[in-house]
Amino acid sequence: MFHTFVLLCLCWWRLIGVFGESVSVMEGESVTLHTDVTKIRENDDILWKFGAENVLIARISGAAGVFPTYDDVPDGRFRGRLKLDHQTGSLTITNTTTEHTGDYQLVIRGAKLLSKTFNVSVYARLPVPVISRDCSSSSSSSSSSCSLVCSSVVNVSHVTLSWYKGISVLSSISASDLSISLSLPLEVEYQDKNTYSCVLNNPISNQTTHLDINTLCHTCEVHDHCCGPTEAVIRLALSALVGVATVAFLLYDIRSTRVR
Repeated sequence: MFHTFVLLCLCWWRLIGVFGESVSVMEGESVTLHTDVTKIRENDDILWKFGAENVLIARISGAAGVFPTYDDVPDGRFRGRLKLDHQTGSLTITNTTTEHTGDYQLVIRGAKLLSKTFNVSVYARLPVPVISRDCSSSSSSSSSSCSLVCSSVVNVSHVTLSWYKGISVLSSISASDLSISLSLPLEVEYQDKNTYSCVLNNPISNQTTHLDINTLCHTCEVHDHCCGPTEAVIRLALSALVGVATVAFLLYDIRSTRVR
């Protein structure tokens, strides 16, 4: 009796055809959602819907032979981007943006009822991470080590910034929010011969910057030069101001003494 019930459930599941599929693409690429139909029959009515509100964006009526797309809804994000395959009913979204992320529902009404959901994720392109000398840590680090920081200003979601030593992950930081600045420190020895790289990645792509220790971690006697030209200019300007103030104070003191 139990086996009969299971078989009936499976048959009903096949008849209804309710199942989901996840699709991930990079921004700017095209994505095609397949109906798995070989050829549309005369009595088939195919509907494509988008979002939680199931907004109708495309329809195929086999009997009438019409294939309209409603790309002005919602809010015009699909304008000029929807294409229907007139033989299979598959839907293609061209030049995708992150606004096209969401659930797409396919409903086929005909000899059998088929309902299928596609979860589409469109990821923005990642910037290249930047490796620089960490001047804020230079004073506290040992004379034999070099303080570095890898940073990236991201305007995308679900990203991870990581330091690698060879193929091993040393440290990482993740963010799911948009418009955030990520930074990750690293301290290496001046004579370190290992290979290091900083990687920014999301679920489908990555950007990598390799560390050139000889360029960023060269030993130098002048600390300002190690910390880069901007830091050096600031320190030089402060030193000059202190010098001018000292001379002014001495002149004032000398004049005051003469007056007395």
